[in-house]
Amino acid sequence: MRATKLFTIVADSMGGGHDTIGGCCSAASNKFRYNVPDTPSCYANFLRALARHGMGEKDIVANINFFMNVPVLADGSMGIVDGKSKPGDSVDLRAETRVLAVVSNCPQVHNPCNDFNPTPIRVVVTDPAG
Repeated sequence: MRATKLFTIVADSMGGGHDTIGGCCSAASNKFRYNVPDTPSCYANFLRALARHGMGEKDIVANINFFMNVPVLADGSMGIVDGKSKPGDSVDLRAETRVLAVVSNCPQVHNPCNDFNPTPIRVVVTDPAG
């Protein structure tokens, strides 16, 4: 099976280091990690966004956690630690094919990935042909 290239990162003011192993937070992972039930999550945000397109749980794929610092620790476990990004950091992507991109500004308040304080993000979509 040949992989289809979806996006290319064309600019990254943080210089990389984004997480690709941590997955998205969910009510289940928040309950397991923090013993807090029914918390807002990226997983729930993804489901809401996909539902608008007739899609659901089976359509959630591995995600990229831009600006999230998830080091692999000496014992092989993954850590969720303070982010390295600063206000105004950005990532510019170029779509390489027709795509549906679903974005969640992580609502997580139980770990330091967003300084325990989710803040707004800005997403700009442009058409280079138009």
